[in-house]
Amino acid sequence: MTQQRAEQTIAPVKKVVTVGQSVEDAFRIFTDQIGSWWPLDSHSMGGENAVSCGMDGAVGGHVFEELADGTRLNWGEVLTWDPPNRLAFTWQLNRTPEEAQIIEVTFAATESGTRVELTHSGWERLGAQAAEVRAGYDSGWEFVFVERYGGRVAEEA
Repeated sequence: MTQQRAEQTIAPVKKVVTVGQSVEDAFRIFTDQIGSWWPLDSHSMGGENAVSCGMDGAVGGHVFEELADGTRLNWGEVLTWDPPNRLAFTWQLNRTPEEAQIIEVTFAATESGTRVELTHSGWERLGAQAAEVRAGYDSGWEFVFVERYGGRVAEEA
């Protein structure tokens, strides 16, 4: 007898912001300048010891946080690097690689600038705590991505 297990699919968190910048500039600010808009004071692993964060610009590179003593804390690994249109990376803050979710960010030209869409998926990897963690990220990405990143890009316009 074959057992079939139905996997529950949890909807990804999706956030969209349209910014008055070119696709190239919107991509550059998201990647090369992540430290200028990421709120380390409230969203870091190292707390008061966190001094910066960054992203290596290549597949296999890392998304990371740097502490005052030079220690790098791994937030994830770059899976797709397609400037200036798309990037994807794992997201595993304080989790094992097996629990890592996927974040994909796309950049598309519009009449008024660039539409930037962030999709955070893979919640099923978190098991029983998935729905609760996802709910926190839904509001978290609203603040970090829409308000902070969107606001930072607007400053450059």
